[in-house]
Amino acid sequence: MSWQEELRQRVRSREQLERLISLTPEERAWFARAGSRPESFGLNITPHFLSLVSGDPGDPIRRQCVPRVEELSFLPRESGDPLEEEKHRVLPRLIHRYRDRALILVTDRCAVACRHCFRRNFAGSGEGTVSPEELRAIGEYLAAHGEIGEVILSGGDPLSLEDGRLFAVMDAVRAAREGIVLRLGTRTPAALPSRITPRLVRGLARRRPLWGVLHLNHPRELGPECTAALARLVDGGIPLLSQTVLLRGVNDDPETLEELFRGLVSRGVKPYYLFQGDLARGTAHFRVPLSRGWEIMRILRRRLSAMALPVYAVDLPGGGGKIPLTESFLRGEEGDSWLFQSVEGGVFRYPKEEEK
Repeated sequence: MSWQEELRQRVRSREQLERLISLTPEERAWFARAGSRPESFGLNITPHFLSLVSGDPGDPIRRQCVPRVEELSFLPRESGDPLEEEKHRVLPRLIHRYRDRALILVTDRCAVACRHCFRRNFAGSGEGTVSPEELRAIGEYLAAHGEIGEVILSGGDPLSLEDGRLFAVMDAVRAAREGIVLRLGTRTPAALPSRITPRLVRGLARRRPLWGVLHLNHPRELGPECTAALARLVDGGIPLLSQTVLLRGVNDDPETLEELFRGLVSRGVKPYYLFQGDLARGTAHFRVPLSRGWEIMRILRRRLSAMALPVYAVDLPGGGGKIPLTESFLRGEEGDSWLFQSVEGGVFRYPKEEEK
């Protein structure tokens, strides 16, 4: 089927899902309770991504896309906006946190609603796609801020848009600032590989300088369809980076991550970041203790070349921004928290969450 048809056939209800897999008690409990919780994050899975799910209740692909009741338990330290992006939203669709780069919330739509999503207050919110009026305002802002050298297209997933609407966003940025570097953040090679069409690749190649920044978390996502999609991008001259989230029960062991990172490099993708989990509301069951993350990275440094090894990083709670999780940023411990210094010099806390 076409990628548009697959998007229309996404699984979005309990009835659809139960025709395809048997739900666990934890999954059934989410459906029983989520209807009365307006802040709950909806169900949304492409047929392709669901085809990767096994019958094992602990399957790592299943954990990423099928909701569980744990999502409805919110810890006091968690937030709907864990990166505090609202403080840096200079326009309705433009976030300017770092001096030299800005982020456009292109659309709220994704091919798959990842259960660990940190931007769940926007993704699937119904805000839709950036409008021409909003694009004009963004263009004026970029023209007035010459310090911005990179623009990140995110959301949501920009590749959930039709080619024409996607290219219109890119062209508006280019019209405001010729030569600015574009970063296209997307999960579609793993979630909807049919979206990576020859026409799309040709259009992206004409809009370089552009980097694809892909979200992949498990080596099983690198199946034949994803591999073919990545090959189309690489053959089209699109440089590719990957971002992975360290997730409990999905990839929190060195063997899984080694296989993933080696698989990415062999397909022409440079592992870029391994992210510690953000303090997003309802995601505590996914977060891995920092002590375990450091242990995994020590093992991976002995096994992988620098080309295959991403930077282990965290977006500091409280809006501290992104830092590498290295000892040079660690300032100590206090009570139930690690203390980290941000790039700007502030001190921020990240909780010591224990193994469960």
